[in-house]
Amino acid sequence: MGRILAIDYGKKRVGLAVTDPLQIIATKLTTVRSHDIFDFLKAYFQKEVVEKVIIGYPLQMNNEASEAVLYINPFLRRFQKLYPDMPIEQVDERFTSKMAFQTMIDAGLKKKDRQDKGTVDAVSATIILQSYMEQQKYRP
Repeated sequence: MGRILAIDYGKKRVGLAVTDPLQIIATKLTTVRSHDIFDFLKAYFQKEVVEKVIIGYPLQMNNEASEAVLYINPFLRRFQKLYPDMPIEQVDERFTSKMAFQTMIDAGLKKKDRQDKGTVDAVSATIILQSYMEQQKYRP
């Protein structure tokens, strides 16, 4: 069994989270600059067994894609071209940044730490991954 990697892709930064090899726990991994993501993924895939990739896909309240798909869709196309055998699933990422911020408050992070957008992105990826894992529990 391999890990599940979650990606919260942004214009400037990419938040990453990953499960343990048994796919029980979601943990924030890191944040990388968007233009470095494919170098990071190449290195990560060489050292870890990844079974599936989950990507946060931004939807609006009416379930239509948001403007952010203008830079997420090219990422998805390139990813699928480089890794055609890697399963990838899109997960609704509405409200994950707000949830990440609240999670950081609840965890007692200082205001200065909560203002680090890289941390928010990594926590958002963790929330995306955790919600995906919760949904999988209830699928037949």
